[in-house]
Amino acid sequence: MSDSDFRSGFVTFVGRPNVGKSTLMNALVGEKIAITSDKPQTTRRAIRGILNRPGGQIVIVDTPGLHRPRTLLGQRLNDLVEEVLGDVDVIAFCAPATEKVGPGDRRIAESLDGYASAKKIALVTKTDVASRDQITERLMEVDALREDWAAVIPLSAVTADQLGVLADEILRLLPEGPALYPDDIVTDESDDDRIAEIIREAALDGVRDELPHSIAVVVQDVEPREDSDLIDVYADIVVERDSQKAIIIGKKGSRLARVGATAREQIEPLLGSRVFLSLHVKVAKDWQRDPKQLGRLGF
Repeated sequence: MSDSDFRSGFVTFVGRPNVGKSTLMNALVGEKIAITSDKPQTTRRAIRGILNRPGGQIVIVDTPGLHRPRTLLGQRLNDLVEEVLGDVDVIAFCAPATEKVGPGDRRIAESLDGYASAKKIALVTKTDVASRDQITERLMEVDALREDWAAVIPLSAVTADQLGVLADEILRLLPEGPALYPDDIVTDESDDDRIAEIIREAALDGVRDELPHSIAVVVQDVEPREDSDLIDVYADIVVERDSQKAIIIGKKGSRLARVGATAREQIEPLLGSRVFLSLHVKVAKDWQRDPKQLGRLGF
């Protein structure tokens, strides 16, 4: 196939936090690349997933949800989204079928005026948990947000309904050109980054209030053990206060043990080996607001 018949490029999903962007990327790629949670602002980096199709290659860039920042971390996450939006070929705006379009959705849709070179499509997500009337109402609301949608598509990442239609539409809108990545990889994320995210996802499960925003994970070392098929993984879970540390650890270390067991189940297939996972919980006071701490944690 010549380059003139092949299309490749970048697409990103935008929307309020927790509208299903990461779940949608994972479903399209066919493998879990980005962690998911019912907590807002779960995604903190630009994570790339690669979908290879017979006629082209789609590079999906998962980004944090756009929100009104309350910390320096929040502002940096919004800045990251704006940087990604300036570089992609297609922007897909997401709104869940189960929630009425609100001021936050309108603000994000209007902000797309600043990215004139990108083609724009609208997605009504989570149709598997919505009624037919809800889906119809949401499609009308979303369609009215802009006049330049190249397409408006209802879909479900959970049931895979309409995912093929979405992939075909994205590919149609991408520029002609060769593949940007080898066709045997699904992400350019390093193992260390994926391990850190797996641990953070496990730590997020069941926590409440503001604690999710205060959790960061740093992988210190990944080292095969001599004369053994074990790989030793050492990582720190970072929180902002001693009270949060106590919550993560749990009574007699019970919660931290559950986090480790849950994370290890996903790390082992990623590394292709049995894993000894050592987790330590550390306090970095108010790290979300501290430029130096943010730098150390990779933000």
